[in-house]
Amino acid sequence: MDSTTNHFTAWTPATVYAFQNSQVLTTAVMLARAGIPVFPCAAGGKQPLTTHGFQDASSDPAQVTAWWRRWPDANLGMPTGRPSGVDVVDIDVHPAGSGFAAFERARAGGYVDGWAWLVRTPSGGVHAYFLRSASGVQRSWQVPKAHIDFRGDGGYIVLPPSRIAAGSDDVRRYELIAIAQHTPHPVDAGALREFLDPPRQVRPPASLPAIGSRPDKLAAWVASQPVGNRNHGLFWAACRMAESGHGFDTILSMLGDAARSTGLSDREAETTIRSAYRIASRLGPASRLGPTRAAEAVGL
Repeated sequence: MDSTTNHFTAWTPATVYAFQNSQVLTTAVMLARAGIPVFPCAAGGKQPLTTHGFQDASSDPAQVTAWWRRWPDANLGMPTGRPSGVDVVDIDVHPAGSGFAAFERARAGGYVDGWAWLVRTPSGGVHAYFLRSASGVQRSWQVPKAHIDFRGDGGYIVLPPSRIAAGSDDVRRYELIAIAQHTPHPVDAGALREFLDPPRQVRPPASLPAIGSRPDKLAAWVASQPVGNRNHGLFWAACRMAESGHGFDTILSMLGDAARSTGLSDREAETTIRSAYRIASRLGPASRLGPTRAAEAVGL
């Protein structure tokens, strides 16, 4: 993928209004001139037409024009995440269900209230676009039970005014429906995923140390966990330390070594501890012995 300009300043209202053009090529060239990489997708569909898919996306207007001369009816695709400077929360609507209820709960919780603009999809769903922060990686993911997908690094999206063939005589468009009147801010994809798909509720083992146990006791308990309970045990111990007021760095230092001694990788240990810290910190301090209310609430 060719290098481009700073995408965090490329997205202006004028750039977004390019989605309202009726001609796909016009929109594609306007985005390319703003430094935003695009690529052609199959007419009436979402499949990339270039050899390497979204990795071939270009912000060179001449290249973009050449693609549409070759495929004049092509739809318009754009890589999400760092290449384009935007992440997209995809609210699905299909026979199995709708993601609008889950999105509304997430919005009320402050997870997706910073969207920059909204696009209605041909299925009746919505793509909520968020401006990407200048650092960090947010990989694409799906939460099927919530009917919500996230398109970030490693993903792509189909843009207006592309059309999707829903039937022999039914062609529907992607349409820009709103531009934020509030100040947009990035979406925390990890926190949103935890909200939509929290760790399942499980009963703690009888040997779990009591609330208030010294960190070294919790670390020793984590180190004693068998293969099938390593992540679960680490999660519970990290919740206990967070609810007792310990900071993330302290928890990682105390429990990380213990987790690694059981065979967990550095990445697995840090991910589990970070997840427990976010949830326990958000839900409040411990209030009783045994399974804490904060930890129990994870499965609600």
